[in-house]
Amino acid sequence: MTDFAGWFTYSPILVLLSVVVAIQAGYVGINLALLIPTAFANRRRLLIAGSALTLAVGIWSMHFIGMLAVRTSITINYAVLPTLLSFLICGLVTGVAVYLASLRSHLLLVAAAVLMGLGITTMHYVGMIAVHSVMHLTHDPAYAIASIAIAIAASGLTLWLAFSADRRPPLFLCALVFGCAVSGMHYTAMVGTTLHMATAQAATAKSLISSDILATIVSVVACSISAVFMLALVPAGAKDASSDSVQTPSETTSAPEGLAEADLLLPMEKNGKRFHIASDEIASVHSNAHYTYIFNGRDDLFCPLSITDIAARLPEAMFPRTHRSYIVNLSFVARIKKSGDAGVAELDTPVRRTVPVSRSRLAALRDELAAFKASAKGAATLEG
Repeated sequence: MTDFAGWFTYSPILVLLSVVVAIQAGYVGINLALLIPTAFANRRRLLIAGSALTLAVGIWSMHFIGMLAVRTSITINYAVLPTLLSFLICGLVTGVAVYLASLRSHLLLVAAAVLMGLGITTMHYVGMIAVHSVMHLTHDPAYAIASIAIAIAASGLTLWLAFSADRRPPLFLCALVFGCAVSGMHYTAMVGTTLHMATAQAATAKSLISSDILATIVSVVACSISAVFMLALVPAGAKDASSDSVQTPSETTSAPEGLAEADLLLPMEKNGKRFHIASDEIASVHSNAHYTYIFNGRDDLFCPLSITDIAARLPEAMFPRTHRSYIVNLSFVARIKKSGDAGVAELDTPVRRTVPVSRSRLAALRDELAAFKASAKGAATLEG
């Protein structure tokens, strides 16, 4: 057998194309992922699926284009089954990781980063099995371990920037970090890869389609999938997150005087059953088109009332409007932080969630939260 590693070069154009594909997938995938915590019902599931599929397609396409960038004196063919299996692994693992990270638990975020990193690495090495030619591959353990570390670090950094960073950098910067890190994992693993072949088998038939054309097709398909999800899912979410049209407290109807907070019951529906929920169990309220959902810290419950009717029944001091489509219970708010031009209120609930805050309400809501906590602390001191 003859080592083939010395003849192993890359097409610079295809290497650059692989990095660009990873960056654009990261941009769209992270953008969709950022909308997950504030989404409900079917839209939440669509966002998880869209983010996972966009990231998976981008990661897989980057690796496939990276392999097409390899230049040797023989033609490299790819077995179909391992190639498809590598994509399925990437899609499944990425979907689970994005979902876990969207729950906003630090422990789950670490688990998501490890899972996603191992999934990316597994996808790479399963994909390498698809190199169906007159050669076989060996991998340097040191570079394999380094590629795993890079994949986990890249996944962790991406998920942290998207879900947990106090001051998130611009989205393009997050995508740039993601794309470069995923590409770095692939090319690090390839440095430790050696191709072996029998000397007598050096001549092989040419492929029916060139690597350049196939790489172009893959990149166009990957970008098209990202564009479809971007156009279908992001505009509505962006509108919800940035709108400044907020109904101020003075425009709402005050709650009936003399009615205790715990006695304010709102009608709910779930799985065909109807029941009532007390106001002190409500963490947030979200209006989505003609539907209204109440989040109780664990589940999203359908409410037949409009958000305006709900606001009229709840005490304004405790349930301010953060956005034209959102109401939050200040007793569940852990903190309020800036996010882009607007902000988000992080809820301290068993299932972590954020509620968007329009920029016109950001400063006022911070003051209201501070006053509410001071009042609650004073009341607790008096009771003590």
